[in-house]
Amino acid sequence: MQEITTNRQIEIIEAAGKLLMAKGVKGLTTKNLSIELGFSESALYRHFRNKEDIVVLLINYLESNIKERLQPIYENTNLTSSEKLLSIFNSQFTFFQQNPHFIIAILSEGLFNETDKINASILKVINYKLQLLSSIIDEGKKEGILKTALTTEEMVHIIIGSFRMMMLKWKFSGFQLDLITNGNSIMNTTINLLKS
Repeated sequence: MQEITTNRQIEIIEAAGKLLMAKGVKGLTTKNLSIELGFSESALYRHFRNKEDIVVLLINYLESNIKERLQPIYENTNLTSSEKLLSIFNSQFTFFQQNPHFIIAILSEGLFNETDKINASILKVINYKLQLLSSIIDEGKKEGILKTALTTEEMVHIIIGSFRMMMLKWKFSGFQLDLITNGNSIMNTTINLLKS
């Protein structure tokens, strides 16, 4: 898998995200992508070998972006565990409000079981988020902020479920809903329900 080295590659994966959002996996073809970008299909092959490489790079780009935004929040010792959780989801809602074309990678609609390489990339993102949330929840239990009656795994499922439902609601609104305000509100409620 090649790393992103050019602005053109970023332009291509953003256009791919928009096509995935509008037309699904079947609509992401090199022909449609070249039309979206306004250059020939052969020009795409200078940057990527095939559609799979474009999707994998889109997911890997999102993973790098997520780590870059969320890791400093996790490492911030001035925040309590509940403040870290709220900050993480605020960062996610803000990013997706500004970049709705990446929602396909979060909801994984139609991408899962497309190819082994795509599955591996999606699982890497999911596992990072699960590990991050689990670590913060464990911290919260030790701090006495979060309930110990529920397992960490149960809490992660509740939190991720609320996040995914919010993202689906936003998508079904045609991206008209104020994701940041509504998303932060629902996550605040969810996290408050998990407090001791």
